[in-house]
Amino acid sequence: MARRGSLRRRLVLLLTLAMVAGGVYTAVAFVQRSEVLITERCTAVGGGSAELATDQAANAGLISAVAVRRGLPARAASIALATAMQESKIRNIGHGDQAGPDSRGLFQQRPSQGWGTAEQVMDPYHASNAFYDALVKIPDYQALDITVAAQRVQRSAYPDAYAEHEGMARAFASSLTGHTAAGLDCTLRDPDAAGDTAAVQERLTADFGSIPASTEGRSLVLEAEGTRAWAVAQWAVANAKALSVTEVQVDGRSWTRQDRNGWQPSGAPAGQVRVTVAEAPAQ
Repeated sequence: MARRGSLRRRLVLLLTLAMVAGGVYTAVAFVQRSEVLITERCTAVGGGSAELATDQAANAGLISAVAVRRGLPARAASIALATAMQESKIRNIGHGDQAGPDSRGLFQQRPSQGWGTAEQVMDPYHASNAFYDALVKIPDYQALDITVAAQRVQRSAYPDAYAEHEGMARAFASSLTGHTAAGLDCTLRDPDAAGDTAAVQERLTADFGSIPASTEGRSLVLEAEGTRAWAVAQWAVANAKALSVTEVQVDGRSWTRQDRNGWQPSGAPAGQVRVTVAEAPAQ
């Protein structure tokens, strides 16, 4: 009888261990499947609500950052984003269309029309600055409808098409220039590579210009205040996928990649933006 009792206990133990192992496997499989099912996207609010793919949001961040760097109003960024959406879907494409066979880049600028060389119009920084150079020459462009201002720069064969993108342009421009705090959120899967604070600083400097910064472990700490701080912080969220950013803290709020609940209250101090990048994922 003692041997039967011992055997029974062993069987119960083995069954229990099997159930636990099965439960762990099921939980891991569920988490992994949930990650795969996540649709990566960025949303913005500010005069409306809109959604972009992550690569589009990163390019929108660059276009808006150039406006901030030049000291231009959010309205300029709105006009630029509406234009880029109509011309290229805010993607740096290397081909044109029947109306402009030599058109290239974010704004489909044509070298034959004086926008620069083919190589220059494919450079997002050159293209954005060239667009703004033309925009600021338009008297009272801020008072014009977005589609009217865009058309005066682009001289498109479809002058009314820009109006379709005004809502998206206002929402993303307002957040990415810092005028709508906590207005931009990106839903992302876990990073598949380690982040690099030096890469974040290099990209940010290219977009905004020099910003005082220091490194603390896996965090880049930037000195910025007010709307500029929020512009930098939401730029970091827009670039979180490409740069493996896991957390952004600014002005009493934080965005955490794994939380997926948008900006939450935190103890983040005013006057700085803290951008934290991922460690190398476990193998």
